[in-house]
Amino acid sequence: MNQTRIETAYELAREQYAELGIDTDLASDRLASVALSLHCWQGDDVGGFESPDAALSGGGLAVTGNYPGKARTLDELRHDLAHAFSLIPGSHRLNLHAIYGDFAGQKTDRDAIGPEHFQSWIDWAKEQRIKLDFNATLFSHPLAEQGLTLSHPDANIRRFWIEHVKRCRRIGAAMGEALESSCVHNLWIPDGTKNDTTDRAAYRQRLWESLCEIYADSPSGRLLDSVESKLFGIGSESFVVGSHEFYLGFAQKHGLMPCLDMGHYHPTESVAEKISALMPVFEQLLIHVSRGVRWDSDHVVHFTDDVRALMLEITRAQALERVHLALDYFDASLNRVGAWVIGARATLKALLFALLEPAETLRKLEAANDGFGCMALTERMKSLPFGAVWDWYCVKAGVPVGAEWIAAVHAYENEVLNKRN
Repeated sequence: MNQTRIETAYELAREQYAELGIDTDLASDRLASVALSLHCWQGDDVGGFESPDAALSGGGLAVTGNYPGKARTLDELRHDLAHAFSLIPGSHRLNLHAIYGDFAGQKTDRDAIGPEHFQSWIDWAKEQRIKLDFNATLFSHPLAEQGLTLSHPDANIRRFWIEHVKRCRRIGAAMGEALESSCVHNLWIPDGTKNDTTDRAAYRQRLWESLCEIYADSPSGRLLDSVESKLFGIGSESFVVGSHEFYLGFAQKHGLMPCLDMGHYHPTESVAEKISALMPVFEQLLIHVSRGVRWDSDHVVHFTDDVRALMLEITRAQALERVHLALDYFDASLNRVGAWVIGARATLKALLFALLEPAETLRKLEAANDGFGCMALTERMKSLPFGAVWDWYCVKAGVPVGAEWIAAVHAYENEVLNKRN
C-alpha cells in the first residue's frame, strides 16, 4: 500500500479521534508496550519433539486437518516462528510446552527434564530479542491415557506428574532469569471423567494435595505461576477436577494467578465480565485468547465481539499492566504460519480499538446518569476510522500493511513450507 496515502488517512483519523479527546499516538504507544505470548504448538499441531514420530494423543485435546508444511524439527519450527514474528507489529513473547525441548534424539521422560533441554531455546530467544513463557505438558503420555494425572488414584502416577511440574517450574524460572523477564508458567491438566462419578471430592482432594506439594517451594529465578481451569473436554464431558471454582480458591490461597481461557466456559459466559470481578482479589491475571465454536475447539482468533469486549474491559478497568495475554489455539486445516499471524494481529487490533475508546468521557456521562449519552458515544466509536490508525501503526512497526502480509505468508508457503515432505 502507498505509504503517503496511509499517512494521509491516518492524519484524518487522528483529527476525528482528537475531537473526542483521544490521542491516537498515545494509544499506539501503549499498544507497542504490550507483549503477546505466541504459542509454539500452532506450528506443529501440538506434536512436540520428544521423539521423531511425536504426535498429539488424548488428554482432552484434538487437532483437525492435515495442511501441508507442518514443522517437523526444532529448526523448522523456529524458522516458521521467526517469519510469523516478522509480520506481527510490536515485540512479543514465545510460549513453550515441555514437549518442545531440545532432547538431541535422546529419550528423556518428563520427570527427568531440566533447563539444559531448553538452553537452545533461551539462546534462540536472545537472538530474536524475545522473552519466553512455559507450560508443563500433562497429556500425550502413557501415564495420562486414563485422562487423570495429578488427581489419579495411583500415588505413583501422581508422583510422576508432581515431579514433572516441579521440574517445569524450575525450567521456567531459569528462562526468566536468563532472559531478565519473569516467565509465566501455566498449569493445565486433562483430569476428569467421561461419565458421572460418585466421589468428586476424592479427586479434588488428591489434586489439592498434589498442587500443595508442587507449589510448596519457589525455585530461584524469575517465575510467575498460573493455574488454568476448564468446563469440560474430550473424555471429561461429565466432570473436570480442576474447575473454575476449584482453581480460583487454590490460586487465591496460594498466591497464584488464575488463567482464564476464552474457550473454557459456557458458550454464553463472558470472560470479559470476569476481569473486573477478579482484579480486587488477584494482583495479576493470565488470559488465553482463543475462539471456541460451540465448545472449546481452539479456533484461530478473529476480530470478534468477544475479543473486543475482553480488551475493552481490560482497558476500562485500567488493568492492562496487570494482565498477561497469551494466544492458545491450534488449527491444522490451513497455513499454520498464517494462523499465528491472523490471531496475533486480530488480538492487537482489538486492543487498539479498546485503547481508542474515550473511557474518561464515558465515565463522566455514566456518573451523570446520562445513559443515552454513553450509548450514543459508544455507537459513534464503531464508525470512526479505526482501520487507518491500525494501518499507520503497522507502518511505524515496519510490518506489512493491509493485505500485504497475506502475500508474504503465501510467498513463504511457496518458498519454504511446500518443500517439506
